[in-house]
Amino acid sequence: MPLRPIDAIFVHPEQRLYVVYYRGELWQLPRMKIDDAAWQRRLPFKGNKNELYLSQEQAIHDLVLAQKLRTLNLPIAVRGSTLAKFEAWWEFYGFKWLKDLLDDGKSPLAAHASLSENKAIQQTTPVNKMSVNKSKPDPTEQILSPTETTIVEINNKNDDTDIFADMLADLADEVLNQRH
Repeated sequence: MPLRPIDAIFVHPEQRLYVVYYRGELWQLPRMKIDDAAWQRRLPFKGNKNELYLSQEQAIHDLVLAQKLRTLNLPIAVRGSTLAKFEAWWEFYGFKWLKDLLDDGKSPLAAHASLSENKAIQQTTPVNKMSVNKSKPDPTEQILSPTETTIVEINNKNDDTDIFADMLADLADEVLNQRH
């Protein structure tokens, strides 16, 4: 059993399904989509554990499910490994890896990494924002489509409320309190 039963997303390539490692237990999702609706219909995984591989993508984009599952932004070298290799890595390196990230002031949560990547993409991609202080729109500014506006609004709400801050604080407390 790993030091801290974590949440991680595994893939069963032959059956084309996701299996969630949820605090030490394996749960099979009914479809190849990770959202709260799929999580509500999960079943215990009874298949061959040797056929599970750690998913390359650990971030959960469904905000409701992301609050329940604390998947971590695991090192790239670990992704794609079998369940047994992942557990061995976590048991040997997991605590130190978490502690090092937290000591550096970085978030180990995959949701935070996903938000950071989205911010970096937004900052490097030239997207003109609409001005809210001007009474007339600047003709040189690009007007965002409803979809783009919604994405910007969602990202701004995430920046303001940061629903993952509590999860990170709990994780930091848990890691720091497990020192031997």
